[in-house]
Order: sequence, then structure tokens, then C-alpha cells
Amino acid sequence: MTGFTLYPEHLDRAAQAELADAVLRAEAAAPRYRPVTPGGKAMSVRMTSFGPLGWVTDAAGYRYEPLHPLTGQPWPPIPPVLLEIWATLADAGTPPDACLVNFYDADSRMGLHQDRDEADFSAPVLSVSLGDTALFRIGGTDRRDPTRSVRLASGDVCVLAGAARLAFHGVDRILAGSSRLLPGGGRINLTLRRARAR
Repeated sequence: MTGFTLYPEHLDRAAQAELADAVLRAEAAAPRYRPVTPGGKAMSVRMTSFGPLGWVTDAAGYRYEPLHPLTGQPWPPIPPVLLEIWATLADAGTPPDACLVNFYDADSRMGLHQDRDEADFSAPVLSVSLGDTALFRIGGTDRRDPTRSVRLASGDVCVLAGAARLAFHGVDRILAGSSRLLPGGGRINLTLRRARAR
């Protein structure tokens, strides 16, 4: 789809390890948790966030909040390496104010969805993969549009901009054991976005 760009192996092994360490250290201040949808269903991923705002979901709906829902504390800052990647690849003119951190184990999935909780869709969404490879699915802006599958390996970065900004996308499955980056395996997906209006 126009606007979807994949940058394979954008981060080398050393940079992946450094970023993974930063993410895992930040859990001390913002522990990962399992969100529950407004319909009461627990998501299969565990998550946390970085930056001024973090994405949350509960009975009140999907939204961005400045505080971790369990600790009541502000989210940790976005690691500088992620801001550098955004400046290099997103070219958005405005820095991201939210970074969603999703932790996938071998059984985690993410159904097809659009990222529509932001105030301004003109800013792109940028995604960084660490750890096990994911089978990522992307379609069009209508749920009935054809989809295609893309493998996202550790160190890969992809950007959804322009027509792809509101494309339906999700994760079909995780290829367990495909990476040795993370202790105990699994995948971390870091998704940078602009939640507030620019």
C-alpha cells in the first residue's frame, strides 16, 4: 500500500541490544500490564508506554493518558535512539509524544485494527521490532480490502504514512525462537506516534 515503508535491519545487533536493555530497565518505573478492552476482553499482549502520553484501554474506552494506569506515575521518557529514528525516517516536523510498548509472547496476536485514537492523522506511525519475528498483516482503509503478510524481524522499522496511516493492520503470529535478543524470547514492538494535535 502507498505510504507503507519497510526499513529492514535498520538497527544493527548492537543497537537492538542497547534499545532492548533500555526498554527492560524502564519497566521498573512503568511495569508491563495486560490491558482490557472496553468490552471486557483481556488483550493477548502486555504493554506499557514511553513519553508524555501513553495509550490505555479499559471500560471507559480507548484513549491517551499522562499516567500509568497501575502506578499512577508519569510514563518514562522516550529513549533518544527512538527519537533519532523518528527524525530520520518519519520526517514529520513534530516529535512523537507517545511510544506504545507491546510485549508479545509465542501466543500473542493483534487483530486487524486502525490507529484512530490520535488527534491528527497527518503524522505517521513508526514501528520498531525487537526480538522474535512477527507475521505482520496490512490491508487498506476498509476492513474488507485485501491484505498482505510481511515478516518483521528484529531491528526492522516500518512507517505508516499518507494513505497507509489509517490502513488496517495486525499481527497474525510470532515465530517463537527466531531471535535470541530478549531474555526468555518474545517480541517487543515500539510504536511511535503523535497523539496530540500538531
